[in-house]
Amino acid sequence: MILDRFRLTDMVAVVTGAGRGIGAATAVALAEAGADVVISARTEEQLDEVAGRVRAAGRRAAVVPADLSDVDAVARLVDVAREEFGRLDIVVNNVGGTIPNTFLTTGVDYLEEAFHFNVSTAHALSVAAVPLMLEGGGGSIVGISSVLGRVAGRGYLAYGTAKAALAHWSRLAARDLAPRIRVNAISVGSVATSALEVVANQDETRAVMEAATPLHRIGDPEDVAATVVFLSSPAGAYITGKVVEVDGGLQAPNLEFEIPDL
Repeated sequence: MILDRFRLTDMVAVVTGAGRGIGAATAVALAEAGADVVISARTEEQLDEVAGRVRAAGRRAAVVPADLSDVDAVARLVDVAREEFGRLDIVVNNVGGTIPNTFLTTGVDYLEEAFHFNVSTAHALSVAAVPLMLEGGGGSIVGISSVLGRVAGRGYLAYGTAKAALAHWSRLAARDLAPRIRVNAISVGSVATSALEVVANQDETRAVMEAATPLHRIGDPEDVAATVVFLSSPAGAYITGKVVEVDGGLQAPNLEFEIPDL
């Protein structure tokens, strides 16, 4: 049965930024496909709710509240996977994000902070994870990048640069870790999460964004989660070093900030 190739029975995953949005949907989707999960984010109450959904799917969840901007804290998630489940097959580097800013107010510190949060944390977790993944024969690493890592729009310099770096990090890491560990990224468009609400919390703005998206809707976290399951499962076993675009068909930002010419 072809559907059997999408199953993750008895595999173990680590998902960062798993308290809400894409991370939460991904943790639940991996559990529904058969995996146990280590989930981490800042807010324990959110993680507990996600863990409840994982357990309702019949799988185990290890909850790790942490500041995931701390690379040591991120790396320790691998220790939890070893201690709680004895193995690690899947890493989902979902933590990240950066508030839009103008060019002249994007200082070097701001740019470096964006890189650290979106790329350095992913690298720290992956470096820590690889030895344990190899003990089990290999696995899959998936990074959550963004459409803004490949298209240009005003205000997105720090965020887009960091997400472009994560996408290319995935290509380079895939070459380093082949053939036993596959590495891919997902270039995500506008998805209905709390992060999007920060910049698009009005019905009028949402309507503009939907009209500018070829599929005429904002994405659901489950759209991304389904792609993570595919890339992590035997169904995606011949895919590595790729950036899969899950963006509703965008070829330009669907939200432009009114930033005037200098």
